[in-house]
Amino acid sequence: MKYINNKLLIDKISVDRIIKTFGTPVYCYSYKQIKENILKFQKNFIKTKPLICFAVKANNNIRILSEIGKLGLGADVVSKGELLAALKSKIKPKKIVFSGVGKTYDEIMFATKKNILLINAESKSEIDTIVKIAKKTKRVIDIGIRLNPNVDANTIKEITTGKNINKFGLNEKEVIELINTYKNSKQINIKCLSVHIGSQITSHVPYIRMLKSVQKIIDKSNFAFEYIDLGGGMGINYELNAKTLNYSRYAKQVVKFIKKNNVKIILEPGRSIIGNTGYLLAKIIYIKKTRKINFIIINTGMNDLMRPALYKAYHRIIPTKKIQNKIFKRHDFVGPICETTDKFLSTKSYQKVDEGDNIVICDVGAYGKVLSSNYNLRTNAYEILIKNSKVFKISKKISLENII
Repeated sequence: MKYINNKLLIDKISVDRIIKTFGTPVYCYSYKQIKENILKFQKNFIKTKPLICFAVKANNNIRILSEIGKLGLGADVVSKGELLAALKSKIKPKKIVFSGVGKTYDEIMFATKKNILLINAESKSEIDTIVKIAKKTKRVIDIGIRLNPNVDANTIKEITTGKNINKFGLNEKEVIELINTYKNSKQINIKCLSVHIGSQITSHVPYIRMLKSVQKIIDKSNFAFEYIDLGGGMGINYELNAKTLNYSRYAKQVVKFIKKNNVKIILEPGRSIIGNTGYLLAKIIYIKKTRKINFIIINTGMNDLMRPALYKAYHRIIPTKKIQNKIFKRHDFVGPICETTDKFLSTKSYQKVDEGDNIVICDVGAYGKVLSSNYNLRTNAYEILIKNSKVFKISKKISLENII
């Protein structure tokens, strides 16, 4: 994405032209950026030779998943719906892992029949359910056990998953007890130790602590795991020149870990693959000027992009036409939803904009469309993909009549 002659382009296509064709609000993705992100991620971990399973919860569009699958990635899913989406996208079952704390009997049965690589169990009760299904289907089910390492990922508290106050996984003692209980089971085969400490992580330090916790389990249990699933959570640069993850330091430690333990690695990136590939295109409806604030009211709301309202996530907002006139006054970019938290950005100054101008909310490829809703009975923003200088519509807009 860049300006040419002060007009904004995504993959060499005018954003204003896209909006003229498709209207607003609309999610727009760059295939070129998706491919670059995947190649970069693979290069960062080339010495570890991991199975890379894209976290479908970050973006579940079938066309996007299909393109990601063609580029060699598997899928990390957390529901039957996500598993169906991955399979429909032609991702191979043996490249799919099923995570999540609340898998139902029906979901586990479905995953078992589809012969996916692993079901990562997160409680003894879940393992008991898997054992029942194994007995009923007369097969041995491959599972992982998820460790909660009590490691602070130093990220937004709402997306931290690896502390003992979080609902995910089991503590060290519980994991070892389960290994000892089921290591000779005729119904389940413990193939993996799984761990995931959070999302939008920008330091390698929490990952190193996580590896140490995993090593403790291996040493104390004396159990030969085939896979170690290290999860994902790698952060992206939402703010220009912000701190980013040092992949090299993390990857070096993973290589040492592999050599010591002779295991295969699974990684589950989501945001780092898809986050910066997506843009939410919108239009300024009104500008309401008060003594202290210019409220820039746009035609997309928290129903389309929930992250800022949900945990004050930051997203850059840029105009499709660049001018030099800057107004040094607080500008609040807000949506039409009847909630005070329907607010995207507050900035001390902004270039001059007018009603009817187009704007772009950046870095919405991850946890954007998937968290959207029809709140306030608003229609959904559909999605388009730019690939090889062509624009493809990749989801449908549901009419108000159908919603109602």
